[in-house]
Amino acid sequence: MTPSKLALIVICSTLFSATTSLFSQELNANFARDPRQPIDQQYTDQIHKYTTDPSFNSPLVDYLPASKTVPTPAKVLGDVSGAPDILPYAEDVYKYFRLLEASSSRVKVFSIGHSEEGREMIAAAIADEKLLADAKANDARLAQLADPRTIGLDDAKARKILDQSWPVYYITGTIHSPETGAPTALMELAYRLAVDDAPYIKYIRSHMIVLITPVAEVDGRDRMVDIYRWHKAHPGQDWPHLVYWGHYVAHDNNRDAMAMTLDLTRNVLNTYLDWHAQVLHDLHESVAFLYDNTVGDGPYNAWMDPTLADEWAELGWNNVAQMQSFGMPGVFTHGDFDTWSPGYLMFLAGMHNGISRLYETFGNGGADTEKRILEPEDYSRTWYRQNPPLPVVNWSQRDNNNYEESALLSTLSYFSHNTQHFLENYYRKSKRAVEKPTLEGPAAYVIPADAAQTNREIELLKVLKRQHVEIEELSDAASANIPAEKHGDKPKPETFPAGSIVIRMDQPYSRAADALLDRQFWAASDPQKHPYDDTGWSFAHLFNLKVVRVTDPAILKSKMTPLDDPEKLAGKVDGTGAVFAVANTGQTSLLSLAYKLKGATIQVAEKAFDVDGKHFAAGSLLITDALEDHIDDRLGGILHDLGLDASRLGTAPSVPVHAAGAPRIAFMHTWLATQTEGWWRYAFDTAGVPFDYISTQTVANQEDLHAKYDVIVFAPVGHSSALEILNGTPTWNNPMPWQKSELTPNLTIDSTSDTRPGLGYNGLAHLKTFVEQGGLLITCEDTARFAIDAGLAPGVSVAPRGDARVVGTVLNTVFVARDSPIAFGYGPGVPVISAGGMAFNVNNMVDRTGGRSLTDPMDPFKDPYEQRSTGRGSVYDGDEPQGRKVAQAEPLVKQQPWEAKQLNEEQTRNNPLVIPVQSRPDVILRFSDAKTLLLDGLLDKGGSIAEHAVVVNAHLGRGNVLLFGNNPVYRGETVGTYALVFNAILNYQHLTHEAAPTDKH
Repeated sequence: MTPSKLALIVICSTLFSATTSLFSQELNANFARDPRQPIDQQYTDQIHKYTTDPSFNSPLVDYLPASKTVPTPAKVLGDVSGAPDILPYAEDVYKYFRLLEASSSRVKVFSIGHSEEGREMIAAAIADEKLLADAKANDARLAQLADPRTIGLDDAKARKILDQSWPVYYITGTIHSPETGAPTALMELAYRLAVDDAPYIKYIRSHMIVLITPVAEVDGRDRMVDIYRWHKAHPGQDWPHLVYWGHYVAHDNNRDAMAMTLDLTRNVLNTYLDWHAQVLHDLHESVAFLYDNTVGDGPYNAWMDPTLADEWAELGWNNVAQMQSFGMPGVFTHGDFDTWSPGYLMFLAGMHNGISRLYETFGNGGADTEKRILEPEDYSRTWYRQNPPLPVVNWSQRDNNNYEESALLSTLSYFSHNTQHFLENYYRKSKRAVEKPTLEGPAAYVIPADAAQTNREIELLKVLKRQHVEIEELSDAASANIPAEKHGDKPKPETFPAGSIVIRMDQPYSRAADALLDRQFWAASDPQKHPYDDTGWSFAHLFNLKVVRVTDPAILKSKMTPLDDPEKLAGKVDGTGAVFAVANTGQTSLLSLAYKLKGATIQVAEKAFDVDGKHFAAGSLLITDALEDHIDDRLGGILHDLGLDASRLGTAPSVPVHAAGAPRIAFMHTWLATQTEGWWRYAFDTAGVPFDYISTQTVANQEDLHAKYDVIVFAPVGHSSALEILNGTPTWNNPMPWQKSELTPNLTIDSTSDTRPGLGYNGLAHLKTFVEQGGLLITCEDTARFAIDAGLAPGVSVAPRGDARVVGTVLNTVFVARDSPIAFGYGPGVPVISAGGMAFNVNNMVDRTGGRSLTDPMDPFKDPYEQRSTGRGSVYDGDEPQGRKVAQAEPLVKQQPWEAKQLNEEQTRNNPLVIPVQSRPDVILRFSDAKTLLLDGLLDKGGSIAEHAVVVNAHLGRGNVLLFGNNPVYRGETVGTYALVFNAILNYQHLTHEAAPTDKH
């Protein structure tokens, strides 16, 4: 093509774009620009240049107004927002927002906290100068609407406040680090809101405050920019994928709104509530071209105010209609995203009486302009998507920014014209939250005072405090009628002792507490067949606590006082004597205590004992020599920090004990994915349990692992096969490094010159030797399957799931090996969360078939007498051939689903496949029977997994491989099962069938 032809095409394209924009502008007079305000022509030309199709833009953002005093994003970026090849670090984004603040009285920037790695998070408030100057006074008014108790629930007073107030609309970007477009879109959006004199923008500025956090996951953003820089410096090569986003987790940072473990979640909620905002609008990029999943799909969360659903429909469909009027294809609001789980960042608003919103736009995972080929289901026309995306597009980051900004500006405009409407809804939702006990209920949740659950109770109360839920403590005993478990039965009175915790439902954020503490039920017949995330999450179950849902409003009249610091519930030391006893009741911090008290002698009681009227279960710790080095002087503070109590005994109890050391722990990760193991790292870091962080490549290169480590934790990778763990990523192209360098200064946490190699067969051999020499390998879900497939867990196989349907479901279990150290401190069972119903079968022989069967998976567990052949007698009689004496058969033994089949002499004779008795796997925990299996969420046809083993300790050589079918350390939500892992580590030398005799006393 000649240069003259190319120039003609560019000119025609520009003219066509301008004509289309003017035509659209005539149809959208509500969004007309101010004809008196000059345009930044150079910036505007670049917008058109980088927009790949005129229909991918709107009259709202196809120009940029000029300012003599306020810099455009090009001042920092070197080009316009969305320009190809430009991806700014968070620091550069912040630099621009602070330039805006310095040059415009309509912008104020605030630091809202820091990430786990110390990077700053900011929020920028944008509005007319008058609104910003009066922001504190407005916030005081909004605080009264947020907590109507302050005005006596008086609607007349609320009306006066409403008339004087303006709302706050909070937008967050780039929580998912590979979704890279939001920061530049929000930079330009901020400029437009501060500078543009278009009447609709002036109206926005004068009627509301727009609050913007341009980068939510700041650690991951900087790593993603590093990856993009590496990609641009190595054209034509495969670039590393983003192994680490945040310090702990990746995509799951948008599943943290329940437990609130991550700094970004806490910072966003604190900002949202500090400003008493009405909307939290989170920007994502994974759907063509814009999915406003404000409406989404059912089932909706059962604890939200019904007004929220109306607001979703109102805002979502209006937004789609506006975007359709601009002629922009591929915009829709109904889709397959159910809003059942309250775990998403945006849902912090929904559970705190605001409006939760989320956009999915089309991102390229960087700033390259790419040809994108959509799947048929993505570009098909359907009832809710009459103008679907184009099947093949040349897509740019600018296109993405156009969609984000156009949708945001149009929805902000609608919101600004309906501020009183949304503020009134905000007040009414807050009022109904306070009135909850007299409306739908319940009146309160009560956690009865019980020293055995204090440690886990404190962890739950910390979560509720992070949710800004009010917590109270009974000053005296109180009684209330409790609904019967069965329909038709009469309520039963229950008395709660003084010190019991009360979560009152007559408070503004009652819905947050209600959603976390109540039970969930997802019907197997629900039309939604593809739940988007977990279907069950009751924190009462997952924290293994007794929490009583009280509907009797009499409980609210009981004498109680606020509890501001849950940690004050622990740290008590009673009695006298030189021996300190710490009861094991399934706490999360006994292992931590072993590391904190170096210098003291710590032993584990192998049997239960009673002293001075107190019961100490097996697994309780006995601490001696604490008087030396003045450990006893600081023991109270340590116990307080760890949420533990202790008793001083005059003499040690006469029970068998073994030493509790401080094992040398390694966390082994792959370079395939690190998110799920990140939750485990978080739990260990929070508990104060030290570990080395190594990769499968490290293990491949280190022969004598046992010389350095006692325990290796191989937490879940995330749906990886044994071959993927062994082989890693195919190595037929270029190496893909993850290393800190001048080009990539943020690629930290771990390091490798090439992320592709996996564990390899050398690494597998080293891992096997480690276990055989006495090490403990802890595995879970896909790494448990790997251990089985790799021959590290003789006698264990993955049980066929049959037609069972489990989707992030809380299930009931029963301990089989109650005397195992892994079960120390637990009762008969513990609730577990199961991602998909994974369970195990055990065998007394090495199973060459891998334990898989093409027949009914329940056949081996049926009563063998019920499977007898046709003949005389009843089902339990034997047939008697005629004409000879009766010969008695060997008794048939029914095999339970969690048991290994018993072997007779015939089966064991000269059979090298038989596993020696001391090396046979131990079932620690099994699922309960089918009738009692479901606790929370979705369970369909659970009979095929009922009663199967879910936690198994396999033996190899002198060591052990612990296999979890459930994930005991998950999203900061499964505190009740943390102790299964910590018990195993604390007692790692005593997991065989016989405890070491030299440690017996």
